[in-house]
Amino acid sequence: MQSLRVSAASRPKAVAGAIAAVIKESGLLEIQAVGAGAVNQAIKAVAIARGYLNPDGLDLVMRPEFMDIAIDGESRTGIRLIVEPR
Repeated sequence: MQSLRVSAASRPKAVAGAIAAVIKESGLLEIQAVGAGAVNQAIKAVAIARGYLNPDGLDLVMRPEFMDIAIDGESRTGIRLIVEPR
């Protein structure tokens, strides 16, 4: 499964393009986001990607999960979004 990391500075349209490309290629994707701003950008990107994939007859579903990740030696809690076609 391919993985994308999204930050608060990520551009949702660019991330949406990456999501659409991965879904077309492999059909399953993990998005990782740590922090409220990053989660906001990730959710917006999934919504935009749905619009990109709709003309191809694809719709997306997303399963959110909590995850623990080490950043600079410190354990942080983030959100993992498993995205796949419906």
